[in-house]
Amino acid sequence: MMENFFRIMKSELLYAEKFESPEDFTKALEGYIDYYNNKRIKSRLKGGKSSVSCPLKPSDSAPLC
Repeated sequence: MMENFFRIMKSELLYAEKFESPEDFTKALEGYIDYYNNKRIKSRLKGGKSSVSCPLKPSDSAPLC
């Protein structure tokens, strides 16, 4: 799962922008993580929901959606 996140993050953020400083990258990364968790639509979740809007099952941390 994390490998998929890093692959997507690199293609959507790291390779798409040029950063002037490590602080600029850190700020952009924080914004990207917020976008990824709260706004980006996940096609594998029913109804095209974001990962925050889809609760996890307590037993195995798999999404209920």
